[in-house]
Amino acid sequence: MRSELVIAVRMVVVTLVLTGVIYPLAVTGVAQLFFPRQAGGSMVAAGGRVVGSELIGQEFTSPGYFQGRPSAAGPDGYDAAASGGSNLGPTSARLRDRVAAEVARLRRENADAPGPVPVELVTTSASGLDPHLSPEAALWQAPRVATVRGVPLSAVRAAVADHVEGRSLGILGEPRVNVLLLNLDLDRRFGLP
Repeated sequence: MRSELVIAVRMVVVTLVLTGVIYPLAVTGVAQLFFPRQAGGSMVAAGGRVVGSELIGQEFTSPGYFQGRPSAAGPDGYDAAASGGSNLGPTSARLRDRVAAEVARLRRENADAPGPVPVELVTTSASGLDPHLSPEAALWQAPRVATVRGVPLSAVRAAVADHVEGRSLGILGEPRVNVLLLNLDLDRRFGLP
């Protein structure tokens, strides 16, 4: 019995060292060597300072910027340390009320937008931190952004088109637009709103 216990303890220690120390250090080293930008969080800088990450959504409230999906991460949303969805289901009155309020707000702020409000602009993602929108959801907001910035709608649409990322490996996912990168490009092209 004692020899079996010693063997079991040794196996636990070896497994912990291999999977808890050596493997993470090896993966981190390989990532830093071959993918240093991604391993560092895909940080985005503007004006000499870091303004966000390509991988984490953030809130844009100014009407001169495209707005991403709503966030349920943390009490005020967009909290990267509290990633997660709202866990509210389709029968939840709280969810229905929040979506109805978002639809009303978006309709009010985007009076010239064509068609119905895209569903992704009123629903949170599973992580609550999705940094992307579909090209259609971005284009839906384009009239507001163009009006507030005082630029032609065609110029804003061209900026959206320039930021459409295709499917990963040509088959995975859907075309998407990174909201942070698009908004930073608008500032470069047209100045601050």
